[in-house]
Amino acid sequence: MVTIHDVRALASTLPRSYEAIVGGRVKFRVGRIVYLAFSRDETVMGFAFPKEERDWLIGGSPDKFMQPIASDLRYHWVLARLAALDKKEMHELVMDAWRMVVPKSLAETHDPSG
Repeated sequence: MVTIHDVRALASTLPRSYEAIVGGRVKFRVGRIVYLAFSRDETVMGFAFPKEERDWLIGGSPDKFMQPIASDLRYHWVLARLAALDKKEMHELVMDAWRMVVPKSLAETHDPSG
């Protein structure tokens, strides 16, 4: 089971990533772009994800992933139940979300394991 603390431990180490509290919710940004956001109760994580692949992801694991609220459907965004993720899967989701919002040159050269 993954917690917000696990996500924070990874996201806080990524170049240009910083944590912000907005409306009582934890969010991670690069510049002004949010790539991770948590529900107020910290059980659901929203993350940047290609919207054209969203139905595929949710359809493959509806117990883990959910559609964003209707007003967020226009964005590259998906929701995940943290308790349903393992640490490896969380790591991949966070890294892919971060790579979507940083310059391509940084995304290609950053190795999160070293």
